[in-house]
Amino acid sequence: MQKKRDALPDRGAVIGCLAGFAVLAMLGGVLNPHLISLLTIVFLFTFIGQSWSIMLGLGGQLSIGHALFVGIGAYSVAVLDIRYGLSPWFGLVVGMALAAIVGATLAWLSFRFEVRGIYFALLTIAAAEFARVVFSGWEFVGAMQGLFFPAHSGPNSFWMLRGDARFYYFVSLAAVLLGVSATALIRQSFLGYVWRAMRDDEDASRALGVRTFLHKILVVSFSGAWAAIGGGLLALVQGSVFPDSIMGMGISVDILVGPIVGGLGTAFGPLIGTLITLPLDHLASAIGNKFGIPGLNNVGYGLALIAVVWLLPDGIWPAIVNSAKSITRLSWFGNLRMEQVKK
Repeated sequence: MQKKRDALPDRGAVIGCLAGFAVLAMLGGVLNPHLISLLTIVFLFTFIGQSWSIMLGLGGQLSIGHALFVGIGAYSVAVLDIRYGLSPWFGLVVGMALAAIVGATLAWLSFRFEVRGIYFALLTIAAAEFARVVFSGWEFVGAMQGLFFPAHSGPNSFWMLRGDARFYYFVSLAAVLLGVSATALIRQSFLGYVWRAMRDDEDASRALGVRTFLHKILVVSFSGAWAAIGGGLLALVQGSVFPDSIMGMGISVDILVGPIVGGLGTAFGPLIGTLITLPLDHLASAIGNKFGIPGLNNVGYGLALIAVVWLLPDGIWPAIVNSAKSITRLSWFGNLRMEQVKK
């Protein structure tokens, strides 16, 4: 019974998490439209980044072409909605299934022939670029002209996932809350321990009876399906889907920067990191456009990554947690000394 209690999240952490999301929910009712739109994109990339963080931070499998799964989810929602008039919920389910199958196939082919590490990462880039080129010439999905969702009119519709900017703000916020909860549960589950053991030492895990080949396929497939959900929501928010904008290398970079800065494999790391890096990217782009300095946002990304790798190699969120634990220990030690002095 003691082990089960220890595996449960700390009550204070749960209360703090709910309080933080409550504050974000209240902000959704008072912020101006520009900040609402920016935070919506932040939340969506946080949600997608959580899928990438699970894959690398827990499973130890590096993907640099995660835009492949995002694009699959986006096009599944767009095609079923625009071509056939089906609810985006069907598109999200279909996108999840297709991304899971593609991820499992890619992982099986790679790991079956001992393609791992950085070579697997290069394979994900190749797969994403191959899919982008195919979709760029595929007329059924709009080719280079893309697909456009009909302009929204009327009240917000949860069934059709159509609404105004604040509607998508709360949808994306709910997705992040779901992602944080899922990540926390996976980290504390048996599966999470198996994946971390596989990440730290695959040979030792295999010697202990872990079927690492199947678990690597599972983590890639699971991460791909998760990213596809984010891709479908991103397509709805943007109102259109283009191969270059939804499957391009820039999407893959935006996905991985947040978790790296915030903390890989953690529940809140991708949220903290994306809250810092994505607004920084927009701010640097605006400044660069104003003063005629192209690529200033890329410089900002580079400086942020260098600073984190140099000063906080585990990410910002683990540093915050460790600092809080240190303060708690010092406070406890101080109270203990005071009691001893009184005695």
